[in-house]
Amino acid sequence: MRSSTRGRLRSVAWLLSGVVLLALGLVSALQVRGALEREREFRSAPACASVPVRASGCVWEQDFTVRTADMHRNERREPPEAELVPPSGEPWHVTFRNTEPVLSEMEPDEKVVGLVWHGQVVEVRDAEGRRQPTSSGPVGWPEDRLGGALACVSLGLPALVGGAWALLARGSRRHAAAATVVRWHGVALGIAAILTLWAQSANDWPLWAIPAIWGPLALLGLASMTAFTLAALRGELADDAASAPRTPQPQTG
Repeated sequence: MRSSTRGRLRSVAWLLSGVVLLALGLVSALQVRGALEREREFRSAPACASVPVRASGCVWEQDFTVRTADMHRNERREPPEAELVPPSGEPWHVTFRNTEPVLSEMEPDEKVVGLVWHGQVVEVRDAEGRRQPTSSGPVGWPEDRLGGALACVSLGLPALVGGAWALLARGSRRHAAAATVVRWHGVALGIAAILTLWAQSANDWPLWAIPAIWGPLALLGLASMTAFTLAALRGELADDAASAPRTPQPQTG
């Protein structure tokens, strides 16, 4: 009885996780178009003829002096950040998505150049010419949103289907095994999407590289899922305990 209850609780947990992941994937997918438009706007923005008084759609370069730079390596919830001071003296607080390649080398009183767009520092360049986008920078967001959507949907849909299937199996070991196959193949597909996004980001590949790499991996995963699910429904994936030969018990009396 306890084992059956634990199994139902696991199935409910998978089902709820699938719902949450699918919702996150849908939100990320809806953000891809807006992120693409914002990146196009930034890339086509002209240089400002003069220093704008107000936030403007043109881009301009501002000299800054580094006051502080904090990686927050031991604080997972805190993004890397820096405080930059322009000649006017009013400091700008800038956050980053990662620490490389500029922030990790920043030292107090070091001179850097910030690229300002719509009143925000979207990129920082050091004296050696290395560039790093800030958290406000539009470059790279479409890829992140697409990769996040693929990862969430790849894991969420099988988790939802597998969790619901297990709940409806009503004690059928074959259907329960098939539901487990679906769930764990979803985990593999989600990991494949995350690794694809990591490879794209590390190599600075274009947006189309994400579906180009993940697509064949997803097809292989789906083919494997289908084959193993059918095997489970035929009873070919029975666990060792169920398939192991029973040891004859000595008869007494």
